[in-house]
Formats: sequence, structure tokens, C-alpha cells
Amino acid sequence: MIFGSSGSGRRSTDFGRGSAALQGDWHAREEAIMGTAIRVELWSEDRADGEAAINAVMSEMHRIDHAMSPHKPESELSRINRHAAAAPVKLSEEMARLVSRAIDFSKLSGGAFDITYAGVGHLYDYREKIKPSDAAIAQAREAVGYQNLILDTAARSLRFAREGVRIDLGGFAKGHAVDNATAILARRGIRNAIVSAGGDSRVMGDHRGRPWTIAIRDPRRPGEVVAVLPLEDTAISTSGDYERYFEQDGVRCHHVLDPKTGKSPSSVHSVTILAADGLTTEGLSKSVFVLGVDKGMRLIESQEGVDAVVIDAAGHLHYSSGLLDGGAQAGTQARQ
Repeated sequence: MIFGSSGSGRRSTDFGRGSAALQGDWHAREEAIMGTAIRVELWSEDRADGEAAINAVMSEMHRIDHAMSPHKPESELSRINRHAAAAPVKLSEEMARLVSRAIDFSKLSGGAFDITYAGVGHLYDYREKIKPSDAAIAQAREAVGYQNLILDTAARSLRFAREGVRIDLGGFAKGHAVDNATAILARRGIRNAIVSAGGDSRVMGDHRGRPWTIAIRDPRRPGEVVAVLPLEDTAISTSGDYERYFEQDGVRCHHVLDPKTGKSPSSVHSVTILAADGLTTEGLSKSVFVLGVDKGMRLIESQEGVDAVVIDAAGHLHYSSGLLDGGAQAGTQARQ
């Protein structure tokens, strides 16, 4: 996704100066956190308040990264993966809530969304272009399945039903992060802002009288866009096969894996979901990507207040009825 606005406010990384600070101004910052680009842009009447609000968001992003990164040995997620096969692991309230929501999405999608995909996912190395053998995938898949997650909500603990199970919140944590970030900004009195974590964004209000605009990139033509979405008070997530991938024997191995096969789906190139919160958009973007156009769109149509734009493997665009019928996210402009 590419985000911006149709407004004319000045964007600043030094938080304005002089009279601009007294009259209000746009403030923006971008940092590399959670393995992706975290960007905040907001309107604040006071320069110091704007800077403090962005600092608070970045601190929250670091906190979530430290708790939920599978690459940090001290993270809560890593602790779960190390010990949950042997005994129930006590969870923080936040982690228990996220695991519970993840299981809900697994049930809703028929297993297309499944945080235990990590049992296979950790075998891939996209940077080194390493793909596991079919035999290795088959063996690892035996431990994949959300049914292997034994969540005790009363005790707030999680146990794995068998050895080899592991979880990864990579398809969930960034949506959670943008939700938390916008809540922080709202508590600080910010009304107009956008927070982006890679392919996940959430907008607050509008761009001072005009909607925010988020462009959906062309999956195969860098720098080109296929649709522009004018948005207000909306979360949006895009999952694409162009984000982390490598080609091997003519097959694109990308980071979205089908939990049932342990391999990358190939029927769509990108899925964009719009909904009220980032957890919903991120969970459903992965689900629809795995399900494909027909099953995926049926899932979206069953969810109130959710819309989707899907680009299939032939490059064709598919829109949910809420967009086609001029619903809350109307105004999509397609270009091919």
C-alpha cells in the first residue's frame, strides 16, 4: 500500500516551527520496527504535543515487538514456543486475548488463518532463498493446526497438544499494533492521523476536510497503482505476494502460506481488506489470500462492515459489494 492524502497540509519531520506550531501543523515520523516501516502522521495544534504523541506510538511499537517477536529469545512469544509443548504457559492478558482472537479467525476461515503455520513457516528463509523439501514440509505439517492450541481462558494459559507446534503472530501483531497506536493518539486528543505498519494502516478522522487516500499497488508493476481508496476512520490491510518472496523453479515462494499445504497460494496476487479495526483487516487479508477469490469473497460478504479488493493471478480486480454499491468505503478508482 501507498498512503497519503488529498489535502495540502505541510508534512514535517521536525514538527513545525514558529507560528506554524501555534496554529497547528502536520507532523510525521518513520522508524524501522517489527521488521517493517512504522510511520505516523498526525495533526497537532502544539508542536510538543505532536512530538510526544508520536514518541508514545513508537514506544508502543517497540513494546509489542519485544513481546511478540519470534526472533527475540526473551519475548513472550518465544517463551511460549519453547515451553508450551511440555506444560501450560501462563500468558499476559494481551497475549491471551490475541491467541483467542486468532483461534476465532481460524474457525471463521476454516483454518485458512492459523498462527500455528509457523511450524512450517520457520523452515523458509526468504532472504537466503531457502525452501524446505516436500518431505520436510509434510513432516512439519503434522504439527500445524489451530486445534493443537489448548487455551485455558480461566487460567490464562496456553499449552500445545503435541511436540513441534509453534505459533507466530506475524499475521496479526501489526494489526494489533496500529489499533493500539490509534487508541493512544485518541487518548492524547489527536483526531486526525494515520498510523502504518508495513501493509497495515489505520486512519483517524480525515485529512483536515479531505479524506486520506491509500493506493493499492500493482503487484507486478513497481511504482504503479491499481486502485485509490479515499478513507476516513478506517483500518486497512494488504497482503501481497510481492512483499517477501523468492523465485525457485518458476514458482514464487512468498510469505503467506496455506496452513494445509505449507506452501504459498498462487491464485491471487494481493488482498486488501477494509474494516473498523486492524486485527480484523489483518486476519481477514491472510484468510482471503489463502481461500482465493470465490471462497474469500463469500467470507467477506458474510461479515458486516468489511470490504475487500482482490487482485487475482490474471491481474483482474474483484471488489466486495460494499464498494461496488457505494457503501462506506465507496469511491474506489480502478486503473489497469
